[in-house]
Amino acid sequence: MPQQIVIAEQLRIAAVLTDERVDELIVAQGRYQIGDVYLGTVENVLPGIDAAFVNIGESEKNGFIHVTDLGPLRLKKGAAGITELLEPRQRVLVQVMKEPTGTKGPRLTGNLALPGRYLVLQPSGQGVNISRRIGSEGERNRLRALGVLVKPPGAGLLIRTEAEGVSEELLIDDLESLLRQWEAIQRAAETAAPPVLLNRDEDFIHRILRDHTGPDLSRVVVDDPAAVERVTGFLGEEGAAVQVDAHPEPAELLEHFKVNAAIRDALKPRVDLPSGGYVIIEPTEALTVIDVNSGSFTRSANARETVLWTNCEAAVEIARQLKLRNIGGVIIVDFIDMDSRRDQLQLLEYFTAAIRDDAARPQIAQLTELGLVELTRKRQGQNIYELFGRACPSCGGLGHVAVLPGKDLLQPLATATGLVRSAASARAEVAPPSESSGGRRRRGGRGRSAAAVISDDTDASLAVDADVSEAVAAPESAARRQDPELLAVPMTEQQEEVYGWLGLSPALLLEEPPESDNLLVRVVRPGEDADAVLEEARQQLAASSGRRRRRGSRGGSRGGGRSTAAPDDNGRSDAVAETSTQADSAPLLVEITPLEITPFEPVAVVATEPPAEPQAEPVPVAAGSDGSDEDQEPRRRRRRSSAASAD
Repeated sequence: MPQQIVIAEQLRIAAVLTDERVDELIVAQGRYQIGDVYLGTVENVLPGIDAAFVNIGESEKNGFIHVTDLGPLRLKKGAAGITELLEPRQRVLVQVMKEPTGTKGPRLTGNLALPGRYLVLQPSGQGVNISRRIGSEGERNRLRALGVLVKPPGAGLLIRTEAEGVSEELLIDDLESLLRQWEAIQRAAETAAPPVLLNRDEDFIHRILRDHTGPDLSRVVVDDPAAVERVTGFLGEEGAAVQVDAHPEPAELLEHFKVNAAIRDALKPRVDLPSGGYVIIEPTEALTVIDVNSGSFTRSANARETVLWTNCEAAVEIARQLKLRNIGGVIIVDFIDMDSRRDQLQLLEYFTAAIRDDAARPQIAQLTELGLVELTRKRQGQNIYELFGRACPSCGGLGHVAVLPGKDLLQPLATATGLVRSAASARAEVAPPSESSGGRRRRGGRGRSAAAVISDDTDASLAVDADVSEAVAAPESAARRQDPELLAVPMTEQQEEVYGWLGLSPALLLEEPPESDNLLVRVVRPGEDADAVLEEARQQLAASSGRRRRRGSRGGSRGGGRSTAAPDDNGRSDAVAETSTQADSAPLLVEITPLEITPFEPVAVVATEPPAEPQAEPVPVAAGSDGSDEDQEPRRRRRRSSAASAD
């Protein structure tokens, strides 16, 4: 399958695409990169774990080196404890073999390796080793004989897969370049003061082409026209068939080839399969768990074919995701259960073939009794979660927050501060009126504190946390009501619209939340003076208070808010008359609520009436009746009272 390499040198990000799909990402943005050579000093030697920590000077986290990776750093030969092989403040020449992950520092080694295009020089190694991917026995013998002839004494040589079929002259030139690089490192180590960086692959394009050029490469795209000549010079005559282009818009290079979209999708746990199944990938501290599900795939003839087809599709996608996300360590794959042993072996062979081209060399351990596939993959740098993922600031990456009993109680939305509540829910919280023994009933109740937002445009006004009491307020409660606190909050039109839709209080925009709940918030739009807006709000508040006081004085002339509900000569009660009197003075702010039909409560009237017979039919009252029959329907009595008052 044809491959493309997209290189964004300015961002130091490259992607390998196969059939227009991103298969692998290469990022060189960290402080430590694999292959860096440092001159450091030993800080601590820990015999309990047979390891030591080395200060390489670029981070608070020291590098970690195990006793098995010391190589030429040993003070003496033979098997001995690490305290006898290393000592504090010892100068050591080390190389980064694993980038730092999480709370761990970089993993170091004393066995240095300098990679070239065809060869890898191991200054402290031994012998000649040949890549296992070179299958021809004749070619392996040729390369081994050449390696023995040109290998420098006291060093080792590794012949890479790219050396297959390459002439001796190119191999010797590559070796001479590596020897010059090693000599420069040795000279710098003699004069430098630790800790210091001695060698790094600064040419990002050279590094990408060296490690990822293969026979299927058909195109290379870079973000700088000047880099085209460097790419063609590196590929040489062998890369004459490779198309090298410079993208016209370097800033849009990753978007054009959907590299950013692949990164966003790789950060999600779910990966959909072509047939309708899906895979869930969940990384943990100890291992990575992968679950396979059939999803909506039901096109096979029977359940056995469905399971086998889905598992084989998942095996190919898992192999791709392991490279794309750079997942290392222990990996557990839970394929769909298969009863046939033949199908299980066929799936393992399919999975093995899918991961064969992975440079990290995954190793499948076994298929357990529970149907789980265990495998390991070599860690190579940081995974995609560490490179492009950030933990949530609210939950710290857990995906949930703790709600402790009696400590952090979650409030229902209907009672949360800053949300709009309906008049019906607010009225339900008001205690029902209590009736006295003499038939008297309290008509009004003291309302709770409310915060209102007033603006010049009434359509954009926000009613915040308003608790609605009874329709008529008692005069003594109006006298005891305190004036609300005035606040001016600057808001743009967009903020005002959003806060109005969500029902949020503009007081949330203040740096210090107000202590009182009795607020009157005034919106200050761009171009308005906050002082003038507050002065206008004070005038409106004073006018509203005067109207409430006049309304209270009228109610006080009728017995201080208490009355006996007895019908007058016109057939209407004092309660209805009081309601009509108070309706004459409309308040400044009116809340419109749905009409609720409540049953009429008959008043207590002392009268002697003959008992009604059970079978008697109700007799309708004529229009010209005097209204003395009290057994009529309450609605009709109210309409007659309204008509009498209109006369």
